[in-house]
Amino acid sequence: MTTELPGSPLHLSEEPAPTPSRRTFIATTAAVGGVVAAGGLTAGAVPTDQEPPAAEAPPSGRLSLTVNGERRTVTIDNRTSLLDLLREHFGLTGSKKGCNAGACGACTVLVDDRRVNSCLTLAVRLEGAEVTTIEGLADGDRLHPLQAAFVEQDAFQCGFCTPGQIMSGVGCIEEGHTDSAEEIREWMSGNICRCGCYVKIVKAVDQAAHGK
Repeated sequence: MTTELPGSPLHLSEEPAPTPSRRTFIATTAAVGGVVAAGGLTAGAVPTDQEPPAAEAPPSGRLSLTVNGERRTVTIDNRTSLLDLLREHFGLTGSKKGCNAGACGACTVLVDDRRVNSCLTLAVRLEGAEVTTIEGLADGDRLHPLQAAFVEQDAFQCGFCTPGQIMSGVGCIEEGHTDSAEEIREWMSGNICRCGCYVKIVKAVDQAAHGK
């Protein structure tokens, strides 16, 4: 004979708790997870009263050079190209930024009478140098002979490459590489004309070199 004690499970009057439905279980889990995630974000957040460390200023240098006969002194980022110095700091926008990789010649200028791709030339390396851009070729209203030859030969179309073509042509003439049309084409090959005016460009360089 089994004696059932009062208050034993057999005498509990409460019914067993119902099993939560699938929808209730998912909703509860999502709510708890959201609270935990929010707590984690709050714990790991950067205090608003602390500012991030300031980035170090890029190295800079003082540069003095002559541009189109005018002495200029400027403090610049050491990574500044000659092209950006001319365009952004001095406002000489005649030299064009084409490929910015030294492949098209649109940025050609003369440094100490030698033609260079200004987009590949670090400005800080030109301390004391003399730079000539397209703006410095003419003598007042009197065009440089090669500028005049470009006009007479109609050696340009869109005109974007023209400043670099003329500066390279001036260098080509001063270097003495104008004995023939073939030689001119060879020594001007670093300057690209997207409009295809090469024949007239060669004629203009030849005219300026030999006065014909």
